Amino acid sequence: MSKPCIICVAITGSVPTKENNPAVPVTISEQLESTQEAFEAGASIAHCHVRNDDQTPTSDPEKFARLMEGLQRHCPGMIIQLSTGGRSGAGRERGGMLPLRPDMASLSVGSNNFPTRVYENSPDLVDWLASEMRTYEVKPEIEAFDLSHIHQAVKMNREGRILGTLYVQFVMGVKNAMPVDKDVFDYYVKTMQRLAPEAQWCGAGVGPGQILVNEWSIAAGGHTRTGLEDNMRLDRETLAPSNAALVKRAADLCEKYERPVATWQQAREILELRPA
Repeated sequence: MSKPCIICVAITGSVPTKENNPAVPVTISEQLESTQEAFEAGASIAHCHVRNDDQTPTSDPEKFARLMEGLQRHCPGMIIQLSTGGRSGAGRERGGMLPLRPDMASLSVGSNNFPTRVYENSPDLVDWLASEMRTYEVKPEIEAFDLSHIHQAVKMNREGRILGTLYVQFVMGVKNAMPVDKDVFDYYVKTMQRLAPEAQWCGAGVGPGQILVNEWSIAAGGHTRTGLEDNMRLDRETLAPSNAALVKRAADLCEKYERPVATWQQAREILELRPA
């Protein structure tokens, strides 16, 4: 199989702290250093959150602007994907960074359970976020926590509420949501091929399921996500020393399945993004 595999690195997230793993990058400077290492290891997309000084999550557009500026300087060409996730803000403040015009932004098109709360994505908010992404020419990465989210993304795409070729990420392993299950994964792939055969898809596994979903995705011809946001360990006994170490692990799987790791140029072409 010669199709290049895009590796996305989720560098920080909203939940992991340095108490969980000292390698979690929190400050802007730490995130820049960690992302540059991951970029050099083969990641072509940086999925980004920002934090306050006390490590709590935020949607502060000023912090996102500083992070974007640094990434463009230190990781030239890398695809910058900003999070509009619900852990970092409420309502429309979740999209306050979209006028910065990042290459991509995450978009959850439906609600689901998280470990201790409902991850609420009301239809009105989803439509508003999608509209802002159209206005500022930001490509959505659909975060599918459930089969219904794939169907909803396809519907929105057909209706023109999501423009261009779909990019859908299967998120598996969040407690109380979709488990890491190979039969479910295979059905997700089959559903994408049936409903949106021209679309691109990516697999993301949380916790110990990360390496499994990495391998399933690479073997099946899709793209994959790794990083300290989703998983802080190499194995049960060993903390991951960096985001780059997790990217290297995914890149090694690409070699196992004879998949070239996509360069940032190839990733931009595959995802139909504007030039860097």
